[in-house]
Amino acid sequence: MKIIAITNQKGGVGKTTTSVNLSAALAAAGSRILLVDLDPQASATSVLGLKEDSSESIYQALIGSRPARELVVPTRIPNLSAIPADLDMAGAEIEVARMEDHLLQLRKVLEDIRSQNLFDFALLDCPPSLGILMSNALAAADEILVPIQCEYYALEGLGLLMEVTERIRASGANPHLTISGLLMTMFDGRTNLNPAVVAEVREHFQEVVYTTLIPRTVRFAEAPSHGRTIFEHDPAGTGAAAYAALAQEFLERQKSGVAFTSAPQTNP
Repeated sequence: MKIIAITNQKGGVGKTTTSVNLSAALAAAGSRILLVDLDPQASATSVLGLKEDSSESIYQALIGSRPARELVVPTRIPNLSAIPADLDMAGAEIEVARMEDHLLQLRKVLEDIRSQNLFDFALLDCPPSLGILMSNALAAADEILVPIQCEYYALEGLGLLMEVTERIRASGANPHLTISGLLMTMFDGRTNLNPAVVAEVREHFQEVVYTTLIPRTVRFAEAPSHGRTIFEHDPAGTGAAAYAALAQEFLERQKSGVAFTSAPQTNP
C-alpha cells in the first residue's frame, strides 16, 4: 500500500475535491483505495455519506483508543473504503502533540493497515494548515500530491510546503518523502492569466507537473452539497473527464516514479 498525502496549506485549492474524486476514479479503474480524512471539517467524510456515523473516526486511532483496521468502513463506491473524520479531530492537534514521537502517530496507525495488504493506495485528505495533523501526514506518506490553483499567488505557499517537507526528512521522521506531483486546479482557458501560470509552473517544475488540468466548473461546488462525487453528479461533464484522466496519469506516473525531493533551480 502506497500512501499519498494530498496537501497544500493554502485553503480553497481543491484538496478535498481531488482527494474524493481521484479516489473514486482510481477505484473505478480497479485499484483498491483507502481514503483517510484528516480534516476536522470532515468534508470528504460527508461527500461519501459517512458523516452521520460517529462510531468510526481516525481520531480514535490517533489517540490510541482503537486500532485503525477497526475504523475502515466501506463506501457506496466499489473498491473505495474510508476512515472518516469528525469534529474531535480539532482536539487531536493538542492531544497528539503531547505524545512521545508525536510526528509518527499516523504512520504507526497506518502501518496496522498496510501490513494487511488490503489496499493499493491510501490517499490522505489533509487540513489546510501546517499543524500536527499535516506534519503527521507528511511523516506517514510515501509521496505528496500538491493541488495548486491557477493563479500567481498560489505558488507562494509551495515554497513553504517544501520547506516543511525538508524538515520532515531532515528530522529522520520520513527521510525518503518526495513530492510526486503538482496538480493545477481551477483552470479557465478563456483567460490569459491561467494558461500563463500553467506555463510558468511547468517551466520551473517540468515533468513533476501533471499534464491533466482540473477545470473551473460550478459542478465541483454543487456535487458536495448533494453528497456526491463529480462522477455521480455530472458524469458527462468536464470535471468528471478531468479526474478520470488524472487517475490514468497517476497510475502511469506510479510506474515511472517521477518525483523530486527539493525545489528545482529556477531562472531569476
